Amino acid sequence: MQILKREFTDLEDLRLVLRGNKIMGDLFSKSVQSIRQITEDDSSAKGFYRFLQNDRVSEDDIVWNLSANCKAGCRGKYVVCIQDTTEINLSSHSKRIKKDDYIGTTNAKNKQGLGFFVHPSLVLDAREGIPYGYADIKVWNRPKEFQSKKERNYNSLPIEEKESYKWLEVSKNTKTALQDVVEGMVIIQDREGDIYEQFAVVPEAGVDLLIRAGNDRRLKDKTKLFSCLSGQEAQGTYEVIVDGKKGKQKRIAKMEIRFKEVEITKTVSTSKGAVDAIKLWVIEAKEVGYTGTDKICWRLLTTLSVQSVEIAKTCIEWYSWRWMIEEVFKILKKEGYDIEASELEYASSVRKMSLMIMEVIIKLFLMRLSYAEPEVPLEAETCFTEDEQQFLEHQITRLEGKTEKQKNPYKSKDLKRYVWAIARMGGWKGYEYKRHPGITTLWNGLKYFKAAFDGWIMMKNVSTR
Repeated sequence: MQILKREFTDLEDLRLVLRGNKIMGDLFSKSVQSIRQITEDDSSAKGFYRFLQNDRVSEDDIVWNLSANCKAGCRGKYVVCIQDTTEINLSSHSKRIKKDDYIGTTNAKNKQGLGFFVHPSLVLDAREGIPYGYADIKVWNRPKEFQSKKERNYNSLPIEEKESYKWLEVSKNTKTALQDVVEGMVIIQDREGDIYEQFAVVPEAGVDLLIRAGNDRRLKDKTKLFSCLSGQEAQGTYEVIVDGKKGKQKRIAKMEIRFKEVEITKTVSTSKGAVDAIKLWVIEAKEVGYTGTDKICWRLLTTLSVQSVEIAKTCIEWYSWRWMIEEVFKILKKEGYDIEASELEYASSVRKMSLMIMEVIIKLFLMRLSYAEPEVPLEAETCFTEDEQQFLEHQITRLEGKTEKQKNPYKSKDLKRYVWAIARMGGWKGYEYKRHPGITTLWNGLKYFKAAFDGWIMMKNVSTR
């Protein structure tokens, strides 16, 4: 399977397309957000700054191109679309950054945060987990003088005027972008997306919701959502490995599955005009035999018809893929490009840079997926040019150990072959029986790769004069 390249295809001027693709290529291969570190000279740096400040390259233009890349990859597939929000806090640069219309408070409690928010819809293949990109990305900022919920009488506002409308808005945009392209879609959200109006207006033929329950709703039969399954015998079981965090040991969690159809009802705060009741299925995945504070209990609401344990397990697995969007945010911020440390003068430029980095991160996911899932064939040109592949062949010779266990086992033109080399540059030891390289390891490897590749190209050009 070949995944189409992550690039601009449609901007107002062909020169902008070429400049934008050069920037995205450098963001990927150099793995830094500092324009001075990315560019080779002052001329290239000026071109980068001009692209980000150019009014003919709007946020909507960038999102449209990213969405087009996504649609080209997922055509004819059944997909899951995962949503979440992250905050880009630029308060450490508050004395330098321009206080324009693209920046505002990010912390309503003490009003010290300064920045903006990003809410993407990340699209994955429902069968293989291949990331296709983003169906939509909402970028917005609060006013610089932001009132509290109490000051705004938040609960009485219509859903369209609430910040939580982002969940419905991006769901609707995702549906519009993909509905004529894919076989079907499931939109996945965390507890913040548990909004009655969303269940009322988003689902339709080929479009389903799978959302973790955030509210212990009163059901139409007068029972409560969180306890409606408590008297029901488990309909299935499974085990999952839980990594140890904060000093806790890794454990094997034994999980019980329960599911049933329920009918939720609107409340006094529900927008006028919404239907009185909605039928959904609730799935509970609950850990047993463990009493720690981190005991697992997921309650998922879905418009899918959960008629079997197999369907329930599939829904649970799809929801567990939420970690991928969290890794997008992790690499965008502290553990990767550190966009919050950007020294760009304009928030509008930081916002555009964030969108471009998010597209580049899809390449990192493809690299990791190609290695972790050998049955998913991806071609090397998905991420690397012919020159880069040639350079990596030299590196593979240098990086291979003396034993068979430390040899690169993959064939030329297979993306896995070159991911092996990048991972080794990032500190991975090369042993196949140990843990596969993660996103951070690959990101670190790319930084070393680009520096060495630039030197190799320079030597190659000199030697052929």
